[in-house]
Amino acid sequence: MARPGVRGAAARAAWTAAGLGLLGLAWQWGATAFGPFVLPSLRDTGQAIVHLVVSGVAGPALLATLVHALGGCLAGGAVGLALGIAGGLVLPVGAMSRPVFTALLGTPPIAWVVLALLWFGPGGTAAGFTVAITAAPILFLAALEGVGSRDPALTEMALLYRAPPLQRLTDLVLPALADFLLPALATALAFSFKVAVMAEVLSGADGVGGGLATARSHFDLAATMAWIVLAVVVLLVADALLLAPLRGWRASREGRVGARAEA
Repeated sequence: MARPGVRGAAARAAWTAAGLGLLGLAWQWGATAFGPFVLPSLRDTGQAIVHLVVSGVAGPALLATLVHALGGCLAGGAVGLALGIAGGLVLPVGAMSRPVFTALLGTPPIAWVVLALLWFGPGGTAAGFTVAITAAPILFLAALEGVGSRDPALTEMALLYRAPPLQRLTDLVLPALADFLLPALATALAFSFKVAVMAEVLSGADGVGGGLATARSHFDLAATMAWIVLAVVVLLVADALLLAPLRGWRASREGRVGARAEA
């Protein structure tokens, strides 16, 4: 007899496959209804993907976008996370930083692309900077709220018993961050890829954005959709490799907490 966890995973996989199947049917219906000049068929898009991969064009472009997205997300996210934790622990830091990062979050990414082009010129630096400045406030606000949500009674008890700072960080701060940080990381990762591709299109940098710009100049809708599909696939792979272990750790932690509560 299958275990509940195995049955749950199988059910999720089945529903995921059903969702993708419905998306494929809707895509093919749109291609039939509106024609290839509006939406290319699945077959034409698949052939374009195969051509991009076999010709060796897709690999370097996807790698460039991956570097711009992950590099910018790592740099901006690290700054935002560090300042968010510090702001949650030290009131003046949080009070001063919150309006700044709120303003950064409210600034449209396209404005940062334009500024980056003026500051750094065309190329990958503009894309990486735009991603960093977009990811930083997302992680900052999540960290600030997460640290602020920790149990004050536990914090007071830790201070009373003179728990070392490292123990307070690992036992009090990080568990409080988990519920806020994981959704923020997923959001920041998705935004990083979208912003990186947009910046590449406008800055003329290498990557998926460069491929999209070329396809647009040639009015090649199949190639355009192929680049979009490839970018989404790379995003999903990055999410699975980077965030799935964190989701598993969070689920196991919640399971242990629940088991202790029942005991």
